Amino acid sequence: MRHPRSTIVLTAFLGLFAACTRPAEDPAAKATASSVATVNGKPISSEFFDEFLSAATGQPAAEATAEQKTQLLDQLVNMQLAAQTAETDGIAKEPGVQARLELLRLQVLAEAASQKYIKAHPSTEAEIKAEYDTQVASMPKEYKARHILVETTETAESVIRELQAGGDFAKLAEKESKDQGSAAKGGDLDWFALQTMVKPFSDAVAALEKGQITQQPVQSEFGWHVIKLEDVRSPAAPEFESVKERVDMIVQRKKLQAHFEELRKAANVQKNM
Repeated sequence: MRHPRSTIVLTAFLGLFAACTRPAEDPAAKATASSVATVNGKPISSEFFDEFLSAATGQPAAEATAEQKTQLLDQLVNMQLAAQTAETDGIAKEPGVQARLELLRLQVLAEAASQKYIKAHPSTEAEIKAEYDTQVASMPKEYKARHILVETTETAESVIRELQAGGDFAKLAEKESKDQGSAAKGGDLDWFALQTMVKPFSDAVAALEKGQITQQPVQSEFGWHVIKLEDVRSPAAPEFESVKERVDMIVQRKKLQAHFEELRKAANVQKNM
């Protein structure tokens, strides 16, 4: 009856691979205490390494262990060697590689611009609370219903007639329903949200008043249903403080969306497809 319901891509990690190929202004001068290594004369600065550590471990560079630093420095040296080889072999000039490098550059700049905007326009307590209220108001209602699932519309119509004549829904469900999971409980489906059910079923439930039974069989991919709506409730909302950070993220996302819409209005954008 119910429909069954990512890993964050570390673009900075990949961006660092691309950045490894950038020439140093003065390798000899750069290879100082601020560098953690040099590869064929090209330094790896401590700042660059810290960014790599943070991207690779998902935590501040200062929290990386000595073992992590050693392993990741070796990895970064290998990446630098691979990047230098790619430059020498002309791989960096291949159209596909250039496009990927430009995409990574675009992603890094777009993320940096977004972070700068959010930092300059932090969410207020009032904005977060208003968004929380909006989210709570939009929470889908929950329904408690019973059903009897049969093979044919004729059987469903017969069940409806028995119910109209005063038959006991729970007993008829135990006797007639082919949904073994709910039949043993008198057809009880417990509490559910409409979107977790197949559409013909959820549409039929939404049209019922509490205590009502469908007067016509309801067909779904599982067969024919006779449904009784027993109750409707609004789900309990989580405490504001417990979800405040997540709601703040929604506020930030909406602010960014509005910001980008304003940028598009002021920009000259022409689509060729």
